[in-house]
Amino acid sequence: MESTAELSGVVERIVYKNEENGFLVFALKVSAHETIVIRGLVGQLHQGSQVTVKGSWSFHPKFGRQLEAKECLTQLPSSSMGIQKYLSSGLIKGIGPKFAEKLVQRFGEKTLEVIDKDPTQLLSIDGVGHKRVSSIVTAWQDQKEISRVMVFLRGKDVSPAYAIKIFKTYGNQAIEKIQENPYRLVDDIWGIGFKTADQIALKMGLEKHSLARMKAGILHTASQATEQGNLYIELSKLKTEAIKALEIDPEQHAELLKQGLTELYQQDKVKLLTHNEKHYISLPKFYYSEKGIAQRLQRLLERKDSLRSFNIDAIYQELRVPDARGIALNEDQQRGILSCLQNKVAVITGGPGTGKTTLVKRLIGVLEKQHIRFKLAAPTGRAAKRMFESTGKNSETLHRLLEFTPGAMAFARNEQNALDVDILIVDEASMIDVFLMHAILKALPWNSQLLLIGDVDQLPSVGAGNVLNDLIASERVAVVRLTQIFRQAQDSMIVVNAHRVNHGEFPQSSLPGSKKDFIYLKEDEPENTFVHLRTLYTQRLAKLGIDPEDSIVLVPMNRGVVGTQRLNQELQAILNPGNGDDNTVMQFGTVYRVRDRVMQIRNNYEKFVFNGDIGKIIAISKPDQEIVVSFGDRELVYDFAELSELTLAYAISIHKSQGSEFGAVIIPIFMQHFILLQRNLIYTAITRAKKLCILIGQPRAIAMGIKNDKGIERLTFLKEFLTTDLEAR
Repeated sequence: MESTAELSGVVERIVYKNEENGFLVFALKVSAHETIVIRGLVGQLHQGSQVTVKGSWSFHPKFGRQLEAKECLTQLPSSSMGIQKYLSSGLIKGIGPKFAEKLVQRFGEKTLEVIDKDPTQLLSIDGVGHKRVSSIVTAWQDQKEISRVMVFLRGKDVSPAYAIKIFKTYGNQAIEKIQENPYRLVDDIWGIGFKTADQIALKMGLEKHSLARMKAGILHTASQATEQGNLYIELSKLKTEAIKALEIDPEQHAELLKQGLTELYQQDKVKLLTHNEKHYISLPKFYYSEKGIAQRLQRLLERKDSLRSFNIDAIYQELRVPDARGIALNEDQQRGILSCLQNKVAVITGGPGTGKTTLVKRLIGVLEKQHIRFKLAAPTGRAAKRMFESTGKNSETLHRLLEFTPGAMAFARNEQNALDVDILIVDEASMIDVFLMHAILKALPWNSQLLLIGDVDQLPSVGAGNVLNDLIASERVAVVRLTQIFRQAQDSMIVVNAHRVNHGEFPQSSLPGSKKDFIYLKEDEPENTFVHLRTLYTQRLAKLGIDPEDSIVLVPMNRGVVGTQRLNQELQAILNPGNGDDNTVMQFGTVYRVRDRVMQIRNNYEKFVFNGDIGKIIAISKPDQEIVVSFGDRELVYDFAELSELTLAYAISIHKSQGSEFGAVIIPIFMQHFILLQRNLIYTAITRAKKLCILIGQPRAIAMGIKNDKGIERLTFLKEFLTTDLEAR
């Protein structure tokens, strides 16, 4: 390492940027003839910025002499060329390279002064109106405030990438709100975890052993449990996990932790529940949602007097006769329809090919003949569309049916504004979490009936809870299981193998007379997956009549050699490599291009797009710092700062595929996935395929997953709430 140095110059270009930690490699032009490579954790810089850098010289074996930056101070550029580069970088929304050139040609070295102090002068440029000027002024002021937040966070060792998110949430009050309670960032800013908020709090002077920090750690630990689908965490485990998160001595600070728990309990920020002599902690919103489901279900079930009077014998005789197309119902299907008519709440469950769709179509026929008002709904847009295509009747997402209002962050349909319906039929019920189920029941009038249709053997909901399983286990609602595979479905090896897996048997590639819709490619080396995928996508799928656009790769996990992150990079290179143009945007190391398939990875109620929704990028505008994503019937605009809500979706996790179907599904399974390998995971993946299922991987790994029928148990109490007088204290 050589001596220290201080350099001043203009950022000529950004060579490398890590959005997550603020690490940059950039070329600094220090004179007309000399450019120096600078590297270090310097935060957010833009091409054209004037900076003064302090650091130490080092020698890189490949790139030569460089300055390792320890400090970097930014000034606004003063030269015309520097200002043009600065504005061309995309820093100010509404100003791209061409407009930056126009501005500098007109105002020269006073360009930034004009934007800051006399922006009405911009109207003198051809094609610029009041709306564009207003947009530029807002972006300029926002950028100044974001810079203020960045400087504040830099002193707390926090990634500059979070500054924009924080500013978008809190506006000009960002720093004040953080100073007031840094732990609020965990709940308010998606992507910021407890460690980051805690780091800020400690840097701001909060004592490591303060009561406020203990309470924040406890709430964080209780919240973490719900990310695995649990609604509760055992008290002893909560204490252990909180001690780890807070990095405190368990004996020395046991009393302080207990005091924190007591205060949170007294403030109704946690709920305490005792069952079988064990104590459990839950956050109030989870407890009240699950308890609310039980209470409303109990009341609904008690209202037997509001059941409609059907001539069950006559309907039963009709159901025994094949329909106009000659399709006959089996006994379980007939029983399912009658169960729906005779019970306030009924569940129909069954695997692929067991006739759930046929049952719904015949049920609709009965309801229409009896002049019964019904509505069809499903948790996701894809599932609702599939329901419409199979029945020919209008079907909505549950959020649309319940009229979710983004501004109020609530459903307009509720106890005071109930649905106008006699029977509500909900498909893909295994996907419904506790919050959505509670909302459904609150919107149901007491004289109505509810039919839930789903495959209980699939993975539980992505959101917290285990609603469908718990309802069935409680034995408080009528349940009909469809088990017989229809003859036409028996021809499909997708259906046959789904049921084989569900019964603990290894899948087969073919049977005499069956469709060639299931392929197993034995592969022992995970790295060879990419060779198989290239062959499949460039040659084999087309020969099999499958459009690559209607295919997807499903895997158990996101990380690893055969995880979604690596797979998406490889598949993007195959399916959408780009044509060398600059119309791309990078976020956290991922390049996004027009025509990329992307998936929403969090519920965004303002945009009315939800975790797991899949769309396609149709436009990218660097001057406006926006991308446009088509979600079928809707086009949504995302600011570049919102890109963390999206991920490439050529490959997705099996969990995120629930409720979706694809023409072809490719499922790589290897021993590296062993932590998550379970029967219902593989079963769910296979059942996502409509025309073709391709299983790739090690026989040992696949067999291990199929053998593991335990799944991951979720800590819930809906069954107990429905069958006992259990309550939180």
